[in-house]
Amino acid sequence: MEWYIVVFIFLLSCAVLAWLSSRMVRSLTKIGKFLGLKEFVIAFFVMALAASLPNLFVDLNAALQHKPEIAFGDIVGGNLVDLTIVLAVAALFSKKGLAVKSRMVQTSAIFTAAIAVLPLLLMWDGRLERMDGIVLLFAFLLYSWWLFSEKDRFKKVYRHTEEKIQFKTFFFSIVEVIFLLLLLVLASQAVVWSAQFFADKLGISLSLVGILIVGMGNCFPELYFSIISARKDENSMVMGDLMGSVINCATLVLGIIALVAPFEIKDFSLFVAARTFLFIAAAFSLLFIITNKKISKKEALFLLFIYIAFLMVEIFIK
Repeated sequence: MEWYIVVFIFLLSCAVLAWLSSRMVRSLTKIGKFLGLKEFVIAFFVMALAASLPNLFVDLNAALQHKPEIAFGDIVGGNLVDLTIVLAVAALFSKKGLAVKSRMVQTSAIFTAAIAVLPLLLMWDGRLERMDGIVLLFAFLLYSWWLFSEKDRFKKVYRHTEEKIQFKTFFFSIVEVIFLLLLLVLASQAVVWSAQFFADKLGISLSLVGILIVGMGNCFPELYFSIISARKDENSMVMGDLMGSVINCATLVLGIIALVAPFEIKDFSLFVAARTFLFIAAAFSLLFIITNKKISKKEALFLLFIYIAFLMVEIFIK
């Protein structure tokens, strides 16, 4: 098959995954409104969880097909993109920088930075076993418990709550979510197949394909949602979605994969650059949020520079 056809299939699959995620967001937001959830909680558990579904299906398919490099590369590469490109673009599109005044969101930033690097520590020996999966899922449950125990989460109600969601709408939203999940399975299969083709055709490792191509492609929903929310000055929604995406992928998604299909990556040295720059991105994003309680436009440019430096190391030096 010609390479341009596979590129088209890959881009189309990513676009379909992004569209399915956006539809999932609408349905889950209606469910969240019906249940009376609040803004940051909706952003974390609804927006971010829906945006993480492509990661779950793509990475689980990759692990079951004995291609764990794609799965782990997607998680590491996606988290790196979230903590640099997505966070930076949101700050640049905001009016006066991305303000983070809530104590709950600031504390969440600490959780996010720690959890972003947790899979790297568990994978230090190149293996992700079921016990590691239990640790990751426990970290997700620990953060979730803390989030729901915080009184601060009740201070800002999700906007447009005057729109009342009827039970009929709530029921059909659940049916739509189930149907969208089935479509996500099909689209994720196409992404994994395309990734294998790129690795074979370009003569590069599956790890690099997962980090640079799949990881970037699966971040499109977060990028789109962050830009829209930042322009509306909905900073809590931006941070909730961003932190939720990082935490969900690093714990819930990877934890489920570890339980269902534990894997081993024989040549873990291929992730050295990605691991290093993920540590750097997590440290600086946390530093900016805690010290200034915002991500300024200058700091956003610095975060973009981190990802550009990563690309130079990953592509040109290798």
